[in-house]
Amino acid sequence: MKKTVLALLLSLWSLSTYGAAYDIESIQADMTFFADASCMQLKPSVQPKDLDRFKSDLLKAVAEQMLDGSYDTTHRAATYEAYPSPRALDEALKLGDGFSRYENITGMYLEPGEHVVLVGNTGGKELALLIPDWMRKPPEGINPAKDPNGWGLRKQRIAIQEGVNVIQVEKGGNVYVSYFDDHADAAPKVVVHFPTGTVNGFFDASTHTNADWDRLLDGAVSPIMDARGKHIQVAYPVQWFNVYTRGKGVELIANYDKLLHHHYTLMGLVKYNKLPRNRILARVNFNYYMFRDRDGVAYLGNKSTMRMVADPEVVIVGDPCWGFCHEVGHVLQLRPQLTWGGMTEVSCNIFSMYTVTGMGNRSRLKAQKNYASARKEIIEARPKISYLACPNVFDRLVPFWQLHLYFARNGKPDFYADVMEQMRRRPDAGRRNESIRNQFDFVKICCDVGQLDLTDFFDKWGFFWVGELTVKDYRTYHYTITQEMVDDFKSYIAGKKYKKPVEDITLVED
Repeated sequence: MKKTVLALLLSLWSLSTYGAAYDIESIQADMTFFADASCMQLKPSVQPKDLDRFKSDLLKAVAEQMLDGSYDTTHRAATYEAYPSPRALDEALKLGDGFSRYENITGMYLEPGEHVVLVGNTGGKELALLIPDWMRKPPEGINPAKDPNGWGLRKQRIAIQEGVNVIQVEKGGNVYVSYFDDHADAAPKVVVHFPTGTVNGFFDASTHTNADWDRLLDGAVSPIMDARGKHIQVAYPVQWFNVYTRGKGVELIANYDKLLHHHYTLMGLVKYNKLPRNRILARVNFNYYMFRDRDGVAYLGNKSTMRMVADPEVVIVGDPCWGFCHEVGHVLQLRPQLTWGGMTEVSCNIFSMYTVTGMGNRSRLKAQKNYASARKEIIEARPKISYLACPNVFDRLVPFWQLHLYFARNGKPDFYADVMEQMRRRPDAGRRNESIRNQFDFVKICCDVGQLDLTDFFDKWGFFWVGELTVKDYRTYHYTITQEMVDDFKSYIAGKKYKKPVEDITLVED
């Protein structure tokens, strides 16, 4: 870059930081030198001698760098595609909540103050910029877990439209293009150009190497580095990537993708060719050890927790592996069809068990001796109880995992993939206090997919318990389970004339 141009850009950055206004009319006049409103490319006829005709210092500096080939068109001016909206995901997968809202990573860092953003043809679509405060911390002296501002991610959202946008950034940060659509495949690609701000870059495992990873860390201007794979997006501090992930960015993202591929296999998205383009986000937080919210999965930004999520060898073993699988399981559990009241901390762990053991880890149910305790606390309980009345969520998990073990050993490894696909194809049976009706749909689907009469199995685990039941599961559910519900199921199965299993599935263990 020529020294004069560098000095000019630094001067412009300084002016923008301190709030000097850009002359929109001058910028608009100079847009005639460019191919379209995004100013991503100069018209072929523009030559160095035309620079004297520019009215805005900003676009003149951009044009000069484009002419000498030094302008960054990887991040400053890039093309962005629409991602399926939460409504589209809900329609296709019944999973509208929990996927990343920060898909279109720009690799740009916008300092506080005024900035210019140029947008190409939008086709009438709505776009916005998101600037999340990844590093937000609780007020000094406050218990982080009791932060009055909550644990959630705070962000600035700035609507942008075709042409020149002069925006005011409140707090500097990485910027993302929010572009979601109900019909993403048909939505046009849109160019968004950041002639101001600083390039931070981001890691894309589909094109980058470990050498690129280290280069990005070394050149980072933001405290957060963005990275993405096929299924995962992470936003962790550069500080901890430098400690735990030097030379291992490819391996880290690959391991996250493996974990999620296992989850998607269990739920049938691989088998039925329904893998979402949308990614799940894992980010840092400074309030609580680990949790899931509407922005994905969040991990505490300290030394021990960051090692669990930033070291690729640690991510896939033991508690770190379980923790990620559990929290992402919350994103992927079908509600309410496999997550009726009482199942919030149960159905997510079907995913955990499948993926953790699939990655070669020991079964948590086996290690914790839940098979024995579940039989004692539920099957052998007198008077007889519903599995939902058992306070131990791991004991409640046992029958659901036993179904997988039995069918996987008897020629149906896709049992849950088929069960969940059937659930996606039909409406739920009820919500809130009527959500228990989904339990009966579940047992019918299990019998149909397994082509077996599983009445005895479900009866032993208390799925056919009759009476009034109150369940506390983040909210309180009051269930009325009637003999009519049970008889309806038994009549349905009797009409199928399925054979019974050749063994007692309640005795199956890892």
